[in-house]
Amino acid sequence: MSADLAHIPVALDQCVDLLSPAFANKSKPYLLDATLGLGGHAKVFLQQFSNLHLIGIDRDQSAIKIAQSNLAAFSDRVSITHATYDQIQLALDNAGVSKVDGILFDLGVSSMQLDIPERGFSYSQQAPLDMRMDQSNPLTASQILNTYSHGQLAKILQNYGEEKFASKIAENIIKARNAGTLNTTTDLAQIVKDSIPAPARRTGGNPAKRTFQALRIEVNQELAILERAIPAALDALAIGARLVVMSYQSLEDRLVKGFFTQATKSNTPLGLPVELPNSAASFELLHSGSTAANEAEQLSNPRSQSMRLRAIERRSA
Repeated sequence: MSADLAHIPVALDQCVDLLSPAFANKSKPYLLDATLGLGGHAKVFLQQFSNLHLIGIDRDQSAIKIAQSNLAAFSDRVSITHATYDQIQLALDNAGVSKVDGILFDLGVSSMQLDIPERGFSYSQQAPLDMRMDQSNPLTASQILNTYSHGQLAKILQNYGEEKFASKIAENIIKARNAGTLNTTTDLAQIVKDSIPAPARRTGGNPAKRTFQALRIEVNQELAILERAIPAALDALAIGARLVVMSYQSLEDRLVKGFFTQATKSNTPLGLPVELPNSAASFELLHSGSTAANEAEQLSNPRSQSMRLRAIERRSA
């Protein structure tokens, strides 16, 4: 696979603007890129900050190989760990540091994973039902589709895909697997389409999108890992350090929002006119709510259209 594989880092300017102040006036700042991918964001930070050290995490070994090639010119300032992004402490230990000055999460499936048909993430190209971000893991989408009960399948589609027709889709998945006609991504996409009434298929894009999202989340345990990752990231921030998280669907964004809301709460009881000593929140939001990619980027990079960015800074220990 070519290291020149097309990849456009999402919200690059926003990420640079938000994280740069945390690196200013530091002799050896550390950036943890928890979703390294092909190294698009990381490369820009390494180019702009000659004293910056990068700690990268990715669960996809194919992506790591490409990132190592793309970041080869900075290899003396880069430490990469093959792991899921909740294993922040492992990555810090590997790099020999205890705290970092910035952390970046670019969640969801990567452009590379979508663009390689045989990975099974795309519903528009025929491929094996795989969907593993880490191909060393044993659980595939095919195993889920061929072994989970109707109730288990419907629950996944409902909870992770917010699919209204989860029960009908699960019913037809089981029929197809029993008939031996569920073998590829296009088989699954057709089953989903046939399970959804025609009027409901006319809006909201490809009807298979929600089912593929749900299966991908289950295969890769994305939400469970994210629930562990955000607290670990907050713990890893030095005073004055910043965390930026880009989400691409509402379940992720809701989870991040919940952790950020909790982290920025004051411990002073409601109703008191002044902040009690040592009860101020340790973290502060860098902007209220989430922000989107700008209009120009959304037009030039379709992946950015669903992105929601949240950012937070540690103000005290």
